[in-house]
Amino acid sequence: MVSAERVAALAHAALIDELETWPKPGLVSPIDSGSHDDMDADLLRCSAAAIRPFFADLFAAGAGGAAMADLRAIGLRAEAAMLRATGGVNAHRGAIFSLGLICAAVGAAGGLHASAAACAVAVGARWGAEIARAPASPSSHGGRVVQRYGVGGASAEAASGFPTIRAIGLPALHLGRSRAPDDPEAARVDCFFALLAVLDDTNLLHRGGADGLNAAQAAAAAFVAAGGVAAPGWRTRAIEIHRGFVAARLSPGGCADLLAATLFLDSLVATA
Repeated sequence: MVSAERVAALAHAALIDELETWPKPGLVSPIDSGSHDDMDADLLRCSAAAIRPFFADLFAAGAGGAAMADLRAIGLRAEAAMLRATGGVNAHRGAIFSLGLICAAVGAAGGLHASAAACAVAVGARWGAEIARAPASPSSHGGRVVQRYGVGGASAEAASGFPTIRAIGLPALHLGRSRAPDDPEAARVDCFFALLAVLDDTNLLHRGGADGLNAAQAAAAAFVAAGGVAAPGWRTRAIEIHRGFVAARLSPGGCADLLAATLFLDSLVATA
């Protein structure tokens, strides 16, 4: 059986791999801060380290048959630790939610699932109804966007067992690895653009409205249609898209969270 600490280490590693992926339009990386004035790579590393212990707590809670209310309480403690580490900057709230639920699902199963997709489905099967019943928070950017635009957001994704990860993220990650077997970063870029092309990212809607979301998805879809990282000059095109996002102040934070969750789920199966 995989240990709580091992699962927490894999969740933390997924966050660092997401951070270190570049070009990743509009988002923070070791190269630059993207469309963000309030955070950089070092701050995100501090945040990831601060929340790592809570992933172990969530695994243990899942193993103990915890209800959603118990998981939320741990998640709130993780958020408080994050905010202390970052001086009040929301660096990983979405990741705490998504990766935390996956940690709890692994714990509840008594170990690893047969596949990454099965682990994703387990989140919705165990807690989906409770997640879906919770109202969108009117005090958060994501909650207000969900109410205004009628999109599902992170909660709907988790409640349904992460369908975008199962249908898009994991296949794109595996395809990226086949295209660039000696370049793990390129595979992550391929996965990120595939997610960006289809996800109704609430952070994009918050920053750019429907026009911003549509423009971001169109740019990503064109990158994917051109062959992704298999196309000559792909990195130059990805950098150009990144610069366009920065100029428009667009930041697909929801896609970043799903990339991290995709990497986490994939690593859990690789560990089995």
